[in-house]
Amino acid sequence: MAQQRKIGLGKGLSALLNDTEEVRQVSAAQKSANDGLGREVPPGSVSHIKIEAIEVNPFQPRTDFDVTALNELAESIKLQGLIQPITVRKIGGDQYQLISGERRLRACRIAGLTEIPAYIRTANDQQMLEMALIENIQRENLNAIEVALSFQRMIDECNLKQEELGDRVSKNRSTVTNYLRLLRLPPAIQASIRDGQLSMGHARALINVTDVDKQLYIFQEIINKGLSVRKVEELVRLVNDAAGKNKSKANTKEKSMSFEFQKIQDDLASKFATKVTLNVNGKNGKGTIEIPFMSEDDLSRILELLDW
Repeated sequence: MAQQRKIGLGKGLSALLNDTEEVRQVSAAQKSANDGLGREVPPGSVSHIKIEAIEVNPFQPRTDFDVTALNELAESIKLQGLIQPITVRKIGGDQYQLISGERRLRACRIAGLTEIPAYIRTANDQQMLEMALIENIQRENLNAIEVALSFQRMIDECNLKQEELGDRVSKNRSTVTNYLRLLRLPPAIQASIRDGQLSMGHARALINVTDVDKQLYIFQEIINKGLSVRKVEELVRLVNDAAGKNKSKANTKEKSMSFEFQKIQDDLASKFATKVTLNVNGKNGKGTIEIPFMSEDDLSRILELLDW
């Protein structure tokens, strides 16, 4: 995508939409030919548009909508109408595409409305993505994984650096980085964050564990024992300290191992296509050979190499 002119979003969605008080006060009387009712609607105005003429926002970062909350909003709309208009862009003819307000649009459909008040805006794809993301973040409707995925999309599709992204969404760089780091976690942990089983605090602690198996172990401990964020942070420190000590011991052992034994260990690792550990007792020449396997199939492969 070609680099678009950057629009500062530090002041939020209204800065990007460039709303003015004059635009906000435009009445429904301005409705004319292409609002789905045979009337023209000039860009920048507020009018009533047929719901069936509105497509959803393909850049919408939010994927989960609470059914109970939608029904409650629909009942409120039936009684009092929709107070805050949605925002759309015209995509040709009498068709429109939603920029922001999908929850309101869904609730209006449930309420049985055929028309909905809307701001008509001009926006390119980059602005569509930014508007949808920013509106939801400001309303705190996105879960942490949805925010992280949306940040990554803005970086990839809008050619933004992390510092620029932080300016756009009014977040400092460390906050943006912490969200993006969530995408390095295993899928099972990401799904748990998305579903609300793990908090952002739990996730930030897990990010500090580099070994995936250990991450999953701690994750299971959180789920099974309902560990608090502080308890998880303590567990992470213990796991990392133990890993550091084991690494130090392994390095010491490798340094103290003779060249001959080191070569034997390397040759065995090459033969079995997996890490092999040679433990040698320097005093009496005794020792052990450890060959780990990752699954039953992997064990069968190793046994075949041993002619078992």
